[in-house]
Amino acid sequence: MTIDNDDLLNSILASLDRIAYISPEDIPNIDLYMDQVTTFMDNKLRPTSRHPEEDKILTKTMINNYAKNDLLPPPLKKKYSKEHVLLLIFIYYYKGILSISDIQTLLKPITEHFFHNGKAFNLESIYREAFGMEEKQIQALKADVMEKFKVAEQTFQDAPEQHVDFLRKFAFICTLSFDVYVKKLMIEKMVDELAKAQGMPGVPVRNENRKKSTRTQDEA
Repeated sequence: MTIDNDDLLNSILASLDRIAYISPEDIPNIDLYMDQVTTFMDNKLRPTSRHPEEDKILTKTMINNYAKNDLLPPPLKKKYSKEHVLLLIFIYYYKGILSISDIQTLLKPITEHFFHNGKAFNLESIYREAFGMEEKQIQALKADVMEKFKVAEQTFQDAPEQHVDFLRKFAFICTLSFDVYVKKLMIEKMVDELAKAQGMPGVPVRNENRKKSTRTQDEA
């Protein structure tokens, strides 16, 4: 490996350490207005965005779209509770890989049974369990990334020397992409099974979302 590639790998591993886990204790216990919600999410999640200077973490338009598509229960007197924020965090991570209808399938049972249910086992309990589990996976992810990087560095032994570095980075990206592709297929398969179990073979997306099917990812 060249020094440049060592730096690349170290940068990637360091970025995994910067993945933001928002603890329930970080979220205010008071209800928030929309501007306060967007500011909170921006402060917590911007460091992990691709382009921190310009990426939109959460906007008023996004929140309104989530409500229109039944991903988010309506606020009470224009204020959002701690559990609203927890749902928005789930949505933030899902939206990069799942469609609106898939997110509906996942969150519908959560909002129906655990949102403001007044019981000890509630939405916060689910959030703690799910994200606590993911937080523990960082070291395993690092090991997997390092192994894929090592394998990629052994590829293209016979390629023209001036192209070897690019081709090995290309191989590394291909390996990571295939991993994402396969996991996305598995996720979609499980979501489809959940939809069938809920009697929702295909959750329709509202017309508002269809009209905006060509919008950019930042608007989703």
